[in-house]
Amino acid sequence: MARRKKVSVFERFGRLVQKLVLPSVVRLRWRLRALRRPRSAGSPLVLTVTSYPPRFPTLALTLKSLLLQNLRPEFTILWVAHDDFAKLPPAVLALQADGLTIRTTADTRSYKKIIPAIEAFPQASLVIADDDTYYWPSWLEELVAAAAPGAREVVCHRAHRIILRPDGLPARYADWEEETAEHGPSRLLFPTGIGGVLYPPGIFAADVTRQDIFTRYCPQADDIWLFWMASLAGARFHRIGQPRTFITWFSSQQVGLLQSNVLNTDGNDRQIANMIEAYGFPARDA
Repeated sequence: MARRKKVSVFERFGRLVQKLVLPSVVRLRWRLRALRRPRSAGSPLVLTVTSYPPRFPTLALTLKSLLLQNLRPEFTILWVAHDDFAKLPPAVLALQADGLTIRTTADTRSYKKIIPAIEAFPQASLVIADDDTYYWPSWLEELVAAAAPGAREVVCHRAHRIILRPDGLPARYADWEEETAEHGPSRLLFPTGIGGVLYPPGIFAADVTRQDIFTRYCPQADDIWLFWMASLAGARFHRIGQPRTFITWFSSQQVGLLQSNVLNTDGNDRQIANMIEAYGFPARDA
């Protein structure tokens, strides 16, 4: 059985300090933004994120950390449900003057961050990010630098390693190797959205945008759906850099998929079972 990562008292204290300090760091860097000149990605690259009202109070902090990246994508897009646009705080709306694009879409929960982007930008590399997390200045640049042109690889900063049972199918999600140090590329690395993931164009199976299917089999786990859709198309997964802690803002984790899928229920295991029933396990022969 793979042992889940333990967090020491010192690590917990370090995370607390970072949570207290990082908002001020982001605000200071934002005031100094006129002094910086980010490089253009030079190829179709779209940075895409979604959010919803419970996360709106801290959303501007995340978006500023994304807009302050060393590398400038073609678009940085925030997708929100049609009914949620009017609820966006002024601090978020103001970011449109600094390169943020805001688009509305159907409310497909966490899928809003990528499904409409796949449909709108089929020839672009898509990078997803979470709405409640701090991203350091070279975060995007590192993902792009690691993406080999033409390779059928998904690049990420954070991943779990899938542990297999003797029958070749995944063990319980809780038994996977959490935040693995393995780099791959491998078909058994499972990218997690919080770290940011780069999907090159054409990396998904045709069903990826099928709302009728993902809402039936995998309604609360877009990471699982995207892993399956990329795996079915022959993708391998490549984790870059050293394992690191991703800092989320205070209060932002009181709601969300972490609560429903991992902490409170066996939500991930049920949705993985649904995907195996519907599509088999495409990484079986990794």
